[in-house]
Amino acid sequence: MNRFIATLCIASFVSVSSAQENPWVVYTGTDGPGKGKHIVLVSGDEEYRSEEALPQLGKILAKHHGFKCTVLFAIDPKTGEIHPNFSNIPGLDALKTADLMIIATRFRNLPEDQMSHIADYIEAGKPIIGMRTATHAFNGMKGKFAKYNNGGAKDYEGGFGRQILGEKWISHHGSHGKESTRGILNKEQAEHPILRGLKDGDIWGPTDVYGANPLKPANALVYGQVLVGMKATDEPVKGKKNEPMMPVAWTREYKGGRIFTTTMGASQDLEAAGTRRLLVNAAYWCVGLDKAITPMLNVDVVGEFRPTRFGFNTFTKGVRPSQLQMK
Repeated sequence: MNRFIATLCIASFVSVSSAQENPWVVYTGTDGPGKGKHIVLVSGDEEYRSEEALPQLGKILAKHHGFKCTVLFAIDPKTGEIHPNFSNIPGLDALKTADLMIIATRFRNLPEDQMSHIADYIEAGKPIIGMRTATHAFNGMKGKFAKYNNGGAKDYEGGFGRQILGEKWISHHGSHGKESTRGILNKEQAEHPILRGLKDGDIWGPTDVYGANPLKPANALVYGQVLVGMKATDEPVKGKKNEPMMPVAWTREYKGGRIFTTTMGASQDLEAAGTRRLLVNAAYWCVGLDKAITPMLNVDVVGEFRPTRFGFNTFTKGVRPSQLQMK
């Protein structure tokens, strides 16, 4: 076989292998309270690196707690690579068998065949966790799914964010990129299962506090103390930004399904064990495993985790979902 033919054979093998790759990743849970339950994690935002945060969260929930976790990504259809700027999220039909959807998208304008799976899941009244930019998860969609856009519709004000999660995009309350967030627990909700094992200051992230006034009824669990800088040890900002503090995590229900929303959740926020515990506890609560939540649930990082600083177009180029399989 000459070199040219050999090269063609190799190229053909690579093409076939690439074509057979799923544009998502599945972490199969082993033993744990979550065994037999399926979580679908939907990433797709340009700024806060949900394509890094959700695979790590999925690994934690699968390896330490037994859940089957399917992580979906915004995909460049030409290359099959993860590209957070695309409104193309293959694999959303996995929601048909999901017990929980965790979503961290931003202003997605999804095609109808993809959005239909999300809409069916929502309207079935099934549990949802919304992270960070999920308060403004969709925008620009036309037709029957336009009501889920950030602006909503006449009888659906605020769209998915406001009507389902409890709040839409309003504003940066803390100074973006300059003032980080410390979680302060709502003492009135101290016995809530999601707060087990947490205390003031455990939850921290370099992302700033969002403006938020959750749609009632909603229970604020954690407030965001605006800090003067980007370190967990920084002092609180004095004045109106912390008087009162904005909620950064709350619960509510939609059509009987449990909803947990946090305006934290960038990949860097998951470096704090408290932020990871908040999300793991919330996943348990959403699927009705309240009694299994203990202060000692394992929230250790799985594998190497070096999150990228948030920012537009700071994502790692050339990554395929198959490269994110758990080792």
